[in-house]
Order: sequence, then structure tokens, then C-alpha cells
Amino acid sequence: MKQAIEQVYRELEQLKCKTAKEVEEARIRFLGKKGSVTALMEQFRSVAPELKREFGQKLNELKNAATAKIEELKDGVGAAEMQQASGEDLTMPGDAMQLGSRHPVSIVRQEIVDIFRKFGYDVAEGPEIEDDYHVFEALNFPPNHPAREMQDTFFVSTGHVNPLLLRTHTSSVQVRTMEKEKLPIRVVCPGRVFRNEAISARAHCIFHQVEGLYIDKNVTFADLKQAILLFAREMFGADTQIRMRPSYFPFTEPSAEVDVSCNICKGKGCNICKGTGWLEIMGCGMVDPNVLRASGIDPDVYSGFAFGMGVERIAMLKWQVNDLRHYFENDMRFLHEFATATEV
Repeated sequence: MKQAIEQVYRELEQLKCKTAKEVEEARIRFLGKKGSVTALMEQFRSVAPELKREFGQKLNELKNAATAKIEELKDGVGAAEMQQASGEDLTMPGDAMQLGSRHPVSIVRQEIVDIFRKFGYDVAEGPEIEDDYHVFEALNFPPNHPAREMQDTFFVSTGHVNPLLLRTHTSSVQVRTMEKEKLPIRVVCPGRVFRNEAISARAHCIFHQVEGLYIDKNVTFADLKQAILLFAREMFGADTQIRMRPSYFPFTEPSAEVDVSCNICKGKGCNICKGTGWLEIMGCGMVDPNVLRASGIDPDVYSGFAFGMGVERIAMLKWQVNDLRHYFENDMRFLHEFATATEV
């Protein structure tokens, strides 16, 4: 009996099966009605009473070992047949997952914010669905003023005194900041804005802005120029120059458009700057006294400047992207080009 049990153990150790049919045949050979383990169970009846306890334990262990071996072979054969049916080798190492990257607009927006943080500016944010007062009236856009036509607006609700709309600029965040923050104020306001414009290579109905506001005693236009020059050199290089052209904005007076020297041709003229050697990047100006009064700030004591730039515009200049629509189409070929872009 002892030798027969050991022989069955040896056979189990050497047992190998390649198909489910072979596993079933092995099960019958060991555990079937005429199987070797079953036969040993029958022989157990003739064992002397004093040996029944010893051999009974060994036979139970043998039966458990045979059952476990059959289950192991069944699992192995099932996995192999599944692999063969799928045509895949599950033992091969998997493909490494390609990690995503930050969107180019997010990269540039964060870079702009980080630059102004170094200059001592805080970050302020506000709602994208705003009211007419904070978007227009508090910024010196009285009702029916022609300047309102400069920004074609998406209105959410109309027919009442202060209609709701999708903000056309983040200047509304500046208004909210002036209403609740203590002076002096030095903030940048990044965010998404909306205008009802035809989508083209140079325009979109959704885009991103970073606007800045500085209010304190004795703030001058010279302070504004110096802040923008420092920003331009941080963003585009230490040799960057700026120029300011007179312009008009309802909420600043005097106002200016800001150009930077083309960092592609170094001011010599190229197709990017259209041969001028300059690239427009933002608008700016001294905060209009009416805007200060609307937020409860005395313009006889305090003065300030404001500026605003389009993030997509800066990104287009930084990476020489020729079509604004690329930023919104989620083309993986385009976005992959920025996977290694470094941030400040």
C-alpha cells in the first residue's frame, strides 16, 4: 500500500497536459471510478485495523494532491487555449503607456502667472457667467455706449436691468477684486473668456486671457512700462524690446497697444512679424478714474494701471503656431509636440 501511494505521487509529479481533453483523461485515470486513487481507496478496506488510521490519512492527502494537480492543469490549459484563440502571447511584456502632457495654452498661462508672481502679484479668479455690471458698466461702458460693440457678447439672460452673460474679458475679475480687497492691489487674473466671433486662423469664440491690475498711491505710466518690459524679457528673452502705440479702451486713459521686438528675426523683418520687426502682444493703460470711483476707490488719492493679453496669442508667438484652431481641435499629433515643453 505504501509503495503504491508513492508510485501515484511520482506519476502526479510527472503529469503534463496540453489540452483540455488530456486533462479530463488524467482526471479519469487518477480519480475516476477505475482510477488509481480510487483503487487504493478500495484496497484500504483490507488494511489491518491498527494501520487504518495511518493509511487513511495518507490516502486523503493523496486524493487532495491529485485533485489540486488536476485543477492546476485545467487552469493552465484554459489560459493557453484562450491565448491561442486571441492570437496574443500573454507572457510577452506589455507596451509602455504613453503619458499625456499639459496643453500648450495651459503651459503658457502658467508661465505668465509665474512671471508676475515673481514680481509680487497675487492671482485672482472669478465666475465665467457674469452680470452686465461687472463686465461693462463698472468698467466705464455705459448703456448704449459704442464701445460695447467692440465685443460681441453671448448673453445668457436678457430683459432685465442687469442681464447675465458669458464674460468677454477677465476685467470683471479686476472689478470684483477692487470691490472687496484692501489697497494696495497687485493681481493677475487668468481665465477663459467668450466672444461671438467667427472662428478662423486668427480668431475663436473661446480663448484665454491674463489681465493684470496694480493700484496704489503715486502709480505712473512709467511703472506700467517698466512692468511690461520686465515681463517681455522674462517671456521672450533678455534682449527683447517693447514699443507702445496710442490706443483706446473705455476702462483706461491713456491707453496703449504693446509690441515686442520679433524674437524670430531679431527685429530685421520676417514672415512672422510681416516684415515690421514687431509683434503685438497686449493692451494696457492707466485705470480710468471712473472705474476707480465705481469700485469705491478715490482717484484723487490712488492711481493704477491695467494690462491684458491673450494666452493663445502669446503661445502662437512663443512656438510659431500659425493657426489658432490647433489649440482646440485636440489633434494628438499637434499636442504631442509639446510633451517635452519646459515650464518656468
